[in-house]
Amino acid sequence: MVTVYEHPLSPYAQKVKIALREKAVPFDLALPGGLGAGGGAGDFVRANPRAEVPVLIDDDVEIFDSTIILEYIEDRWPTPSLLPATPAARARVRMIEEVMDTHFEAINWGLGEIGWFQRAKGELAETLLANAARQTQGFYRWLEGKLGDAAWFNGDAFGWGDLSVVPYVAASIVMGNKPTDGSPLSAWFTRVMERPSVSQTVGEARAFDRGSSNVAEAVAQGLFKREYRDHRLEWMIKSGGLEVVLKGLEANNIRFTETFA
Repeated sequence: MVTVYEHPLSPYAQKVKIALREKAVPFDLALPGGLGAGGGAGDFVRANPRAEVPVLIDDDVEIFDSTIILEYIEDRWPTPSLLPATPAARARVRMIEEVMDTHFEAINWGLGEIGWFQRAKGELAETLLANAARQTQGFYRWLEGKLGDAAWFNGDAFGWGDLSVVPYVAASIVMGNKPTDGSPLSAWFTRVMERPSVSQTVGEARAFDRGSSNVAEAVAQGLFKREYRDHRLEWMIKSGGLEVVLKGLEANNIRFTETFA
């Protein structure tokens, strides 16, 4: 049996769940304990010393990193294929995935820091929100260029390119940054949400109860530490949030990747 360690709001985990559901692979879901505070343990951390979701366990096989997991899924269950047929087309969708997983992910993550974790208020929050909205629309234009006249980012059929985009666009819409009504990207999103694998996965994220615990207070007390790494750290600094980073370091309520041991 396949087990996926995940969090419903993780776009990286959402990619993996969509892929498995497209291939009709049954799997169990597990939410790691202590994830938000960087205190994960047990099978989860043994499988991924970075203590990040997703992790896929397939009997004695343990894999972390969403892209590597997608590659394993494609090799392990090749039908139906989620990758385009040609090397050039495959490289194209992998580049889309890379941009989504790094630069685009950082914007939505930063919006979570402001809205849910309340790390910025007043003028600073307004600056960060405005920069995030502007940057999101820039990526939407980039995505529409990649979509072109095709129905899918993958080309003729839904696949890797589409499942790599949908978690980020779905999250952006929830955060108030939606594609322009009537645009090709808006039409694509309507189309992609009709797929059961996507609607179920996005539905799980939207159903997650963000208000049942006071995470902002937990952050203030140092009980909940958000991971600042690579593009996330870059986004916060370049978008005007250096103060957020410095305060987080001083309060010890942000974290970086743990040392492997």
